[in-house]
Amino acid sequence: MDLAYVWFFIVGVLFVGYFVLDGFDFGVGMSLPFLGKDNVSRRQIINTIGPVWDLNETWVIVAGACLFAAFPEWYATLFSGFYLPLLLILIALILRGVSFEYRHQRDDATWRKRFDLMIVVGSALPAFLWGVAVANIVQGVPIDADKEFTGTLFTLLNPYGLLGGVVTLLLFFTHGVYFVALKTDGDVREQARRLATKSGLLTLVAAAVFLAWTVLSAMGAQAPLLPLVFVTATVAAVMLIGAILANATGREGWAFAGGAGTVMFAVLTLWLSLFPNVMPSSTDPAWNLTIENASSTDYTLTIMTWAAVIFLPLVLLYQGWTYWVFRKRVTRARIEEAELVTH
Repeated sequence: MDLAYVWFFIVGVLFVGYFVLDGFDFGVGMSLPFLGKDNVSRRQIINTIGPVWDLNETWVIVAGACLFAAFPEWYATLFSGFYLPLLLILIALILRGVSFEYRHQRDDATWRKRFDLMIVVGSALPAFLWGVAVANIVQGVPIDADKEFTGTLFTLLNPYGLLGGVVTLLLFFTHGVYFVALKTDGDVREQARRLATKSGLLTLVAAAVFLAWTVLSAMGAQAPLLPLVFVTATVAAVMLIGAILANATGREGWAFAGGAGTVMFAVLTLWLSLFPNVMPSSTDPAWNLTIENASSTDYTLTIMTWAAVIFLPLVLLYQGWTYWVFRKRVTRARIEEAELVTH
């Protein structure tokens, strides 16, 4: 198989990893107003992702770098056409990261409240905008013969794109609340389970409509990988239902695994429905950006492949080790003990 096609799927895997890992990060951040009834419970929630949130975000850096190197035409069109949403995502991620580090630097309720708000906004905005961006990439946007985006910000705010944003917002929120239930104890754990039941049902309805719309669009476009699109969409739906049922029966680990699987197969559904295009043109199908006309040279792709074979397993091993080290629950008693020591 041509290396360009291999790298199309490698980039897809990197974005799947990012949405699965940073997805629950976003959900944990968005859950603060619903689960953080006092400072101890808010610290308990934030500490569930304290050791891993920055590591999770490295996936989007690697994905972006690989996109730039493997598909420069795709990268150029995407970042020039979607620059405002991507800039807002970047700003939100910066504010969110700063808030994690600075909210505990002063023993003042107002100080913490402002940084908590930045965490919530910095989590919700990317969760929504990533869905809008990916949905528009799959649906197609105005691209001319010079491979330049000719639309505006309002072009991206179409029904399918907005629904994609709502789905990722709800999906990441529910995925994150599953993680809070898995990693905490006491009242926060019980509240998280109840909240996940409610948000899970809303997510199920929105995701079902979005996945059905995606599959029907792929059928209309006669997508080459249509049978796989059917399979991945079905698996995503089954795993979402399984996660909801697991949460209802108190099996937090299975609920979180189901949430991760839902995100994984939902993103794969979008990626497979896109093939062999990387960015369809809604102006004229002849101007589609495809895997072949948007990729780098074989020499570049060969060097990237060797680098991926050597370094990607090391990155995965390191991240797996990090999650293993910090696998225990964040207990309320531990947080209260730490606050007594601080004071």
